[in-house]
Amino acid sequence: MWGRRRRGAVPGGGRSAEELRARRREREAALRKARRQEQLVSKRLLREDTAEEGGQDGAESMPGPLSEDEVLQLLRGVQRGSEDRKSSLGRLRWALQNKETQQKFVRLDGSIRTLIGLFTSSLADMQMEAARCLHELSHSSDPAVAEACLPVTSYLLTYLSGHSVEFTVAAGCSSVLPRLISDREILLPQPRTQGFAPFAMGCSSSAPSSVWGSRDCRLWQLDSIIRDAWGGLLMRAGPGQEELCLYTLGNLVVESEAVRKQLLPQGIIPVLASCIQSPHEAVLEGLGYVLSQLLQAKEAPTEIVPLVLDSVLPQHMLRLVCSGLKAGTGAAVEFAWCLHYIVCSHTANAVLLSLGALPALTSLLLDMASEIPQDAPEGLELLVCPVLRCLSNLLAEETGCEGQIQDERLLIALFLILQTFFQQHPFIVQECLWLLNNLTADEPFFCSALLSLDLLPALLQLLPCSQMAGVLVLTVLCNVAEKGPAYCQQLHRQPALPLLLPALALPDPEVVGQCLELLHLLFLHCPEAAADFVRQGGHRALEQHQSTPELQERVRALLDMVGQPLGASTFSSCHAALSAFS
Repeated sequence: MWGRRRRGAVPGGGRSAEELRARRREREAALRKARRQEQLVSKRLLREDTAEEGGQDGAESMPGPLSEDEVLQLLRGVQRGSEDRKSSLGRLRWALQNKETQQKFVRLDGSIRTLIGLFTSSLADMQMEAARCLHELSHSSDPAVAEACLPVTSYLLTYLSGHSVEFTVAAGCSSVLPRLISDREILLPQPRTQGFAPFAMGCSSSAPSSVWGSRDCRLWQLDSIIRDAWGGLLMRAGPGQEELCLYTLGNLVVESEAVRKQLLPQGIIPVLASCIQSPHEAVLEGLGYVLSQLLQAKEAPTEIVPLVLDSVLPQHMLRLVCSGLKAGTGAAVEFAWCLHYIVCSHTANAVLLSLGALPALTSLLLDMASEIPQDAPEGLELLVCPVLRCLSNLLAEETGCEGQIQDERLLIALFLILQTFFQQHPFIVQECLWLLNNLTADEPFFCSALLSLDLLPALLQLLPCSQMAGVLVLTVLCNVAEKGPAYCQQLHRQPALPLLLPALALPDPEVVGQCLELLHLLFLHCPEAAADFVRQGGHRALEQHQSTPELQERVRALLDMVGQPLGASTFSSCHAALSAFS
């Protein structure tokens, strides 16, 4: 839950309000854990958009399964140093789009070693075709196929490290590879074996349970809706070989912890750190994909994040995220999610704050909001989402950070983003509200700015948007009301009460419960609000929930409060009812 303050047990018999809220917190934590464990990591596939794929006529047809003899014939054609080796390799690549053919191919003795040999050859066209074949195999949904690709990882890292390879950025470019190969025999080079071994740092990857009185931290992985939208923007013709290597590595990282444990001592983090200074957007996107898959792993907080923090990656990630509007949103989106996963590890916030992450991301959010009235770049909402989560989580984890970003323009930017993406991308609504909740939880500055900028009507309009949005809107209002009588009087002058009545009529106990919290604060600090509430028929809305177990105690307390005449007795009733809300 997203509460605003701690509460003690209610005196007397029955289940205490704190026990009920503890149960809700446990349920929310379980839901977050279940969602984190969903398969939100994804493999990506880059293919050339050519008309002669596999000798086909350009139609979007998938190849049927080949027999074992046909697969063996293709492999022998690739292994022979004949002139038709390239065409055999092209047919093999097309055939490997079929899952059954993949399974038959990896079972053949020497099949993967043959592809590795061609990949490390000095023949640029062969090298690219072999890289495409390996990429097809890495994308397989069969774990056995991906496991067969494990010997490839060291060669991919060797290529990317630049120790013995000049990077090929565009498909078809020549590269000088100091590897020995004859027309009839493939000689395998020694793979990269030395690297940096992972080390442990004491931390826990489990999500802390939400507590009343604190801001909340979003630990969800990249949502399916966002992932699918972003994946669609990645498809383009002619991926370069370095890009193919990165996406192949990323696909293998997704597969299992064993793959990741092999890659870490092979030096994947130093290799990625050397690649992040590439001037090529496509390479940076691929690098971000690999890193995001690593950082989503369950062992990331103890085994991967410390290695990342010990490299130059964090400062370059922050730079690339904040330059996304100028250099293109592709790499910025990838690295923004990487920063989000690092923040969620609960081990690196001090490092990120020391790099100026909070003011830098705030400035980026202001820049993105300023782009909205003009021609916003395609996929801007995909960058907005992780940036909002990073800011929210940094605020949730580190108290007192609000002082670094006390800028009322941030609230204006949030509401501009809400207005822009409300219809087409409703998931942005709860992201903005989550950040707004964390901004107002402890800091009066943003509560005052919310009222002085007259943003309350726009906030109240979001109440019926969704269940999640309704709870967050009410929580933000509770944060404001908790600051005292002056804030409650301003809330009362706004059309808050008429909008709260429909919320009380909802069957959702979470929304109703948060609405009761707000009413209690309003009645406590602004007794005239209780009288207006009765005049508008609010007491009848309260009576509907007297039989709801988790609500009935607070409902009765509020009915006692509104049942008193305005004056000193009202204050007495409010303070007597405080035990039901503390």
